Amino acid sequence: MKRQHLIKPVLDQDYPTVLRGKGIYLYDTNGKKYIDASSGAVTASIGHGVPEIINAMNEQANKVSFVYRSQFTSDPAERLAEKLAQLAPGDVNWSFFVNSGSEATETAMKIAIQYWQEKGHHSKNKILSRWMSYHGITIGALSMSGHIGRRQRFVPLLEEWPTVSAPYCYRCPFHQTYPECNIFCAEELERAIKRVGKEHIAAFIAEPVIGAAAAAVVPPEDYYVKIKEICERNQILFIADEVMTGIGRTGKMFAMDHWGVVPDLIALGKGMSAGYTPMAATLVSDRVMEPIMNGSKLIMSGHTYSANPQSAAVSLAVLHYIEKEKLIEKVEEKSTFLFKELCQVAISHPIIGDVRGKGLLVGVEFVSNLVNKVPFKSEINLTNLVINKAMEKGLLLYPAAAGDDGIGGSAVLITPPLVITENEVKELVVLFKKTIEAVELELKQKGLLTLP
Repeated sequence: MKRQHLIKPVLDQDYPTVLRGKGIYLYDTNGKKYIDASSGAVTASIGHGVPEIINAMNEQANKVSFVYRSQFTSDPAERLAEKLAQLAPGDVNWSFFVNSGSEATETAMKIAIQYWQEKGHHSKNKILSRWMSYHGITIGALSMSGHIGRRQRFVPLLEEWPTVSAPYCYRCPFHQTYPECNIFCAEELERAIKRVGKEHIAAFIAEPVIGAAAAAVVPPEDYYVKIKEICERNQILFIADEVMTGIGRTGKMFAMDHWGVVPDLIALGKGMSAGYTPMAATLVSDRVMEPIMNGSKLIMSGHTYSANPQSAAVSLAVLHYIEKEKLIEKVEEKSTFLFKELCQVAISHPIIGDVRGKGLLVGVEFVSNLVNKVPFKSEINLTNLVINKAMEKGLLLYPAAAGDDGIGGSAVLITPPLVITENEVKELVVLFKKTIEAVELELKQKGLLTLP
């Protein structure tokens, strides 16, 4: 075997080599076709090989690809920031460009802390978050994350910031039912603030729809209205982590638009560049920028490639393409059809406990007992089994955590590009059904499943 030099996610696993992509499909060097039902890592939202984006890449590369942000600004970066200000809710009018979602959430954390420093409140330096959350893999972003599996190796280095329960109605941590629960999961934030002390808390961060840490958990209708009210009453900023949900994934430009709540800061990534370039952003409201503008006039963050004109031009082209093709306006119709088809699969396959999500961000949670919602034993590693069987059949899915503790459950995300057609949805669902049938067969053969 030829010696390898590339560090891959699993070192001893053989990965197919991708050759090309077109629309919702990827092709490997052996000629096998895959439906990219996860948009990679919930990223390739406009599909692969879009000519307009490739042309924008070439056009900008013929001008200039890189300048250092402390020496120059550029027309693409300025226009991208202006465009995002037009799209963002309320007074969220400022953009700080970075390279990844992890950097975007960490920059939001830093700006929130700096905001209070500039106002003279130096003790407000903690960030509250939820168990069952994932905000990124850098140390700061991971400190805000409640994803147990991704925290474990680095716990001694991390802050103990995850504090409150997720709005996980399928497995309510309080054993309540909405709406009789009075959204106790939101009220829990108030209790956490009292325990920590609001004088120590800079911000609360949350994914509008929880992604990798809980497989597309959508909160009750009034949840974010209550969360924002609690934050404002306690002088705590609200950071919306829209890295996965932003730029149309849920059927709105920003997922927070579904609830009419304007965050103080927004982290963006993934769909912002649709995978065509590494690009992300922290969006900041006028009210958060004001004391910084009147004070130090400097945000202490940034990276070598921040706001580079090449990535800015590509991201701007992606946003224009989304608007031109009216992709967001079409999400609701496509997602309704996808949900209906997946629910039909669930009826005949009781290892599917729940199908949930918003727009084209769909989670499927698996259980060994449908009535009692008992997860499969962790040693079965059902999530990997589902993903591997799907890939054998030419279907790419994304792994997600689930279960009461965010450790023992099994789930996947189905998040196809926004350009998917109805016929392509049908093709996706056929492969997904075949995947579940293959998984059930293997579990039965191993004596791990007693379903008829």
